Amino acid sequence: MSRIARKPVMIPAGVKVAVNAASRTVNFEGPKGKLSMTYRPEVGVTVEGSKIDVTMDPAIVDLGSNKAFWGTTRALIATAIEGVLKGYEKKLEIVGVGWGARVQGKKLVLTVGYANTLEVGIPDGVKVEVNQTMVTVSGPDKQAVGEFASKCRAKRKPEPYNGKGIKYSDEVIQRKQGKAFGS
Repeated sequence: MSRIARKPVMIPAGVKVAVNAASRTVNFEGPKGKLSMTYRPEVGVTVEGSKIDVTMDPAIVDLGSNKAFWGTTRALIATAIEGVLKGYEKKLEIVGVGWGARVQGKKLVLTVGYANTLEVGIPDGVKVEVNQTMVTVSGPDKQAVGEFASKCRAKRKPEPYNGKGIKYSDEVIQRKQGKAFGS
């Protein structure tokens, strides 16, 4: 069984953390941006010097899903600290002849083989850069970056016969053989 929740989260230099116990929120500020998260009422979060402790009352630890809330809260805090310090990035590759993308205001416009272009709204806190057929999605919030990249990929998933579509740069598409005509 994992006991990750018992480990304190270290606060690196350049990151500011503020906990508001009344509203159960933790605010993070770093070089890559600002984040805020709300934690569950079963869990307590305290900042002591350069570390964050996530605690839970021992009487309620074994009731229901409380132990999972404890570990999840600690993991989300560690992820937020890494996000405001280093940031997160997903790269998408557009594969297809004449296919591409461009940023137009707060929208990503995709030309992916349909009669009309597809538009995907860029959420706040997410930065999108387009370099020919490579789309780089970056930002401090890991969930927002992953969700936006997933929305873009869902507009034209890669197909296994020709390999056309929008795929993650590190994704491997299992190719299938087409129909074989008899001889």
